[in-house]
Amino acid sequence: MSTPLGSSARLRVGIIGSGRAGAVLGAALARAGHPTVAVSAVSDASVNRAREMLPGVPIRDDVDVVAEADLVVLGVPDDVLAGLVAGLASAGAFHPGQVLVHLSPGEGIGVLEPAVAHDVLPVALHPAVALAGRPSDLERLHGAVFAVTTLKSLRPLGEALVLEMGGEPVWIEEEDRPGYCAALAAVREGLEGVLGAASRVLFDCGIADPRRALEPLVVSTLEDAFGTGSVARNPAAPAAVLPDRPTDPEDDE
Repeated sequence: MSTPLGSSARLRVGIIGSGRAGAVLGAALARAGHPTVAVSAVSDASVNRAREMLPGVPIRDDVDVVAEADLVVLGVPDDVLAGLVAGLASAGAFHPGQVLVHLSPGEGIGVLEPAVAHDVLPVALHPAVALAGRPSDLERLHGAVFAVTTLKSLRPLGEALVLEMGGEPVWIEEEDRPGYCAALAAVREGLEGVLGAASRVLFDCGIADPRRALEPLVVSTLEDAFGTGSVARNPAAPAAVLPDRPTDPEDDE
């Protein structure tokens, strides 16, 4: 199978599921010159998001979105993805040479197998950044790491799409997708839980805006963790030997 994305190729993009990631990546592809020709949206929130992020793009049902697109982005919840792909494949919606991209962090291209039987080009992409489904999210994509999983022959295609959206493509093997997903979920859920609990305590202590107290602490702690070696660039490498430093009264040793 040949890849349809050349240096000047422009693909007609269809978005199935105007969730936070789907809408933002659709807008990022449009900004890169790939016109969005159709989007599907079910809930009121997704309809409003589609109108904000993809203005003027017609809202269609899933089958019509696939029919009109060269590149189909599946921006649906993880637990819906497999059934959606199987249903569209059974309906004969896909056509040979079509690029099919899903955004689920824990899945590789195996979940797209029913569509691959119709000679589509399967790609799994996931931006390792929190998205809220707002125009400001487009700036969050700049420099963000994108997990790329696909056939080895399609790796240049997946990486080219990421680069056009301003991201940094990083290859993740099919069998490593669950671990990748678990690592990101642990960080996000841990941070949200800790910051939520700390905010409530600080508010009870009389700090009306806990964010003003916590944000500089979080940023400086992350900078210190990544800068001093406690979070190594290569965790498998031997830890760097750091010079002694004065004991902080808050250290728990």
